[in-house]
Amino acid sequence: MFKRSFRSQDQTRVDKAARLKKNGSSREPTKLTKLQKSLTEKDQQQPQHAQHQHAQPQHAQHQHAQRAQHQHQHHQASMPSHQPSNPQSTAPSPIVTLTVGREGRLFAAHEDVLRQSPFFTAACSENFFDAQNRRISLPDEEPEVFSAVLEYLYKGDYYPRLIHNRQRNSWELEDQPKPASRSPHPSPNPQAAGGRAAGASPEAAVYISSIGADILRDTVVYCAAERYGLDELKRLALRKQGLQAGIDVGTILRSAQYAYAHTPDSDSRLRAHYLALIIRCRKTFKRSGTMQAEMEAGGSKLFFDLFVAMCNHLDDVIEVSNVRTPKTV
Repeated sequence: MFKRSFRSQDQTRVDKAARLKKNGSSREPTKLTKLQKSLTEKDQQQPQHAQHQHAQPQHAQHQHAQRAQHQHQHHQASMPSHQPSNPQSTAPSPIVTLTVGREGRLFAAHEDVLRQSPFFTAACSENFFDAQNRRISLPDEEPEVFSAVLEYLYKGDYYPRLIHNRQRNSWELEDQPKPASRSPHPSPNPQAAGGRAAGASPEAAVYISSIGADILRDTVVYCAAERYGLDELKRLALRKQGLQAGIDVGTILRSAQYAYAHTPDSDSRLRAHYLALIIRCRKTFKRSGTMQAEMEAGGSKLFFDLFVAMCNHLDDVIEVSNVRTPKTV
């Protein structure tokens, strides 16, 4: 049974194949021609399509590159440029050691900070110190005074600092006692012949070992600024001294003589400050025994200048009085 079924199916397949072969003998060339034609058209269309698809990613990549370049340029334009004019300016400044005073107190400062002063600029440029040790000796300088100068070179001020009072719209010194009645200029205290008067700032005077007495700090700083060529420090010290009050007569006179001894004759600020102070407070100085003793001792140009200033002041008062009073024949 199985053999006959297999033979019938096999015979059917053979007959079908024979018929297809017979029928295809006349149609085969036509089908083959159409097939070749269709394949040729597809081959021509596929490269163009592939080229078009490949061109789109390149165009998108080009647009993306342009956007990235534009963003990078915009980012660079928005960033602040920081190009040092001198590449060596970022190098740390060398340290200079300074020996100050008779006891040789040591200070350390950067060379570029010291070069703000013409004195130290010359000292650093003319081999004033040993190149290996980089040490400058200042035996005649007071350590406390030089400390104030060095503080100014670093911070632009020295203790006690100058502070602006916004409520009063005035300048004052930090940590300074505030008396009930305050003069806008240094006022002598007739009750104290020496030492420090009550109400005066504890930092107003500094002990100077070379003369063995207290001198107003701002006066000594002014004279140091004169030596070191620091004009701004001179103006600052003079302004601070104008804010002092309650200073005893003896300290004022010693400070005035110190100013005359350590400033040139051409100085028209600190010397004039003391002359104006004495003239304004002449009643106090007239009653002071210290003033009499100092004038009798002499030895300073201060008192001659004071005499000239008093004469000029008297002439000004007389001239103003004559203008206000009509002359009578």
